[in-house]
Amino acid sequence: MKAFKFLIGTVAVLALIAFGVYHFGTKFIADEVMGQVAAELETSGQLDNLKKEIQNNPELRTFIEEGKNADSSKLPFKTKEEATRVLLKKFDLAEINDIQVKVRQGMSASEQQELLTKIQSKLTEEEMLALKALAYKELFK
Repeated sequence: MKAFKFLIGTVAVLALIAFGVYHFGTKFIADEVMGQVAAELETSGQLDNLKKEIQNNPELRTFIEEGKNADSSKLPFKTKEEATRVLLKKFDLAEINDIQVKVRQGMSASEQQELLTKIQSKLTEEEMLALKALAYKELFK
């Protein structure tokens, strides 16, 4: 009986540790990814290029402007960090790295459409609207 209690206690402690690592690990990774991406965009001048590309592409501009009037109280996330957490849960790190490499190297219109379709297939409509709202807020603040 003592061995059984010890086994149950050990399993419970390990489960709590695993939950803590998962919860705080995803937060840590989300914070790190957002910090790196934001710093890279600002220092490399890619943020200005991205803004120009959005202004010059009416389809992309219309797509992002859908988030302009979104009711933020009804969105599943409101900050970049929360969005990163959701994306880390929906996509594995290899997919995120692949996307990041493609974006850095430049993407054709068909590749952009393929990426958008892939993202839309994994996210709900509310999550997509929240991403559009965040993108609009960040790009046009």
